Amino acid sequence: MPDSDLDRLLAVLGPRLDELRSLFDDLSGRWRGDAIRVGEGSKRRIQELAREVGLVTREEWDELELRVAQLEHRLHLVEDRD
Repeated sequence: MPDSDLDRLLAVLGPRLDELRSLFDDLSGRWRGDAIRVGEGSKRRIQELAREVGLVTREEWDELELRVAQLEHRLHLVEDRD
């Protein structure tokens, strides 16, 4: 294909390729947004289900662990006074 034919083909397809690229970028951005929303919704539903069956979250467990460690420390301080 001579250069002039290639130039004509690029002149015809160039704007279309830009439109396709833009459309692809828009669709992929929407898809990522949808995936994030689905992930957040699923996480929320799992947390609600866990709470209903009496399970604790990792954050709650860590907080409880910290409180127990603080109480143990205070108890040791009181025991050392005596």
